[in-house]
Amino acid sequence: MKLFELKGRVAVVTGGNSGIGLGIAQGLAAAGAAIVVAGRRNEKTLAAARALEKLDVRTVAVELDVRSEASCRAMVEGTVQRFGRLDILVNNAGTTIRKQPQALTLAEWNEVMETNLTGAFVCAHAAYPHMRRGGGKIINIGSMLSIFGAAYAAPYAASKGAIVQMTKALACAWAQDNIQVNAILPGWIDTPLTEGARREVPGLNERVLARTPAGRWGAPADLAGLAVLLAGAASDFITGAAIPVDGGYSAQA
Repeated sequence: MKLFELKGRVAVVTGGNSGIGLGIAQGLAAAGAAIVVAGRRNEKTLAAARALEKLDVRTVAVELDVRSEASCRAMVEGTVQRFGRLDILVNNAGTTIRKQPQALTLAEWNEVMETNLTGAFVCAHAAYPHMRRGGGKIINIGSMLSIFGAAYAAPYAASKGAIVQMTKALACAWAQDNIQVNAILPGWIDTPLTEGARREVPGLNERVLARTPAGRWGAPADLAGLAVLLAGAASDFITGAAIPVDGGYSAQA
């Protein structure tokens, strides 16, 4: 058995056109999986797909708005029509609005929750009938804020905490169908999203470096290895787990 080989498998990565999503897509492609890059910005998504093709795998760019149920379901159905199967779903698409909770509007709260949590559920719900035929892997992207709080990130933290609990519920429900559902909890990773955090949150960079035993911010490529593990045969008896990838940040007192 080739535990970490993904040849013949088809993977969807939502928000796969930059940052953590692209780092994971590159890892899955390097292991041999065909990749569907799904994202809201069509030009950016096409550019990511072209870059992944250099890894000698079949790659398709799909426009996706995870806040739309119709868009999520059309993306999954289109993947199955094009490839004949769907083996791996990475629910990575996400957003945040950095404000103190008292300054948030309900519309802003809903935007974050619909993107980070509801969209992940709808994509998994749409993928389930296809995966149950031959098994599948669902990888939900949580956050260190699934564990810790942050004054400026109430909806983001709530959505990511809920991602972990949803992961456990889906894992319990779908284990009988040979579908493993796990979560990755990225620490402070250098992405376009965290560039904004460093600009907007005074002292954040220094606090991250001081608390992280590895002594650096993570890179999107640091997520690739765990994603390949959770996408392949090596993780067939791992389900319902939420695994930090944070350079030791969550282990440090």
